[in-house]
Amino acid sequence: MGRNIVETIVGALVLLVAGFFVFYAFAKSDHTGPEGYEITARFGRIDGLKRGADVTMSGVKVGTVTAIDLDRKTYQAVVHMAVAPNVPVPVDTNAKVVAESLLGGMVVVLDPGGDKDMIKPGGEITQTQDAISFTELLAKFMFSGSSGQK
Repeated sequence: MGRNIVETIVGALVLLVAGFFVFYAFAKSDHTGPEGYEITARFGRIDGLKRGADVTMSGVKVGTVTAIDLDRKTYQAVVHMAVAPNVPVPVDTNAKVVAESLLGGMVVVLDPGGDKDMIKPGGEITQTQDAISFTELLAKFMFSGSSGQK
């Protein structure tokens, strides 16, 4: 009889600790939507870019990719981004999709222009550069050096 009580108390403690960890995980996670204003950009190719990817400017995270759609008329990828409200984006900004690292995922890099006018919420970045496929780049590098050498 005493053994059942000890097992019950230990089981209750395990459940209590597990409940505490679940509560802590939810409290510390970012389960709210991204804050800021939304802008979009159109790309011909976004190889591996995912919802939730970082949007950076000068190497600093300034936003998040919130959605990716396909324009059914032009067959371009439309990337929706939430940019921090305290980061103005000039209208002549260039957006490009690049690999975060050799092993990492893709990010959107914003190269700000010098225009005094800023993109309004809901606006679009018109100057974009598509993602470069790592395998195509590697193949081009490997096979370009092999011809003409003896």
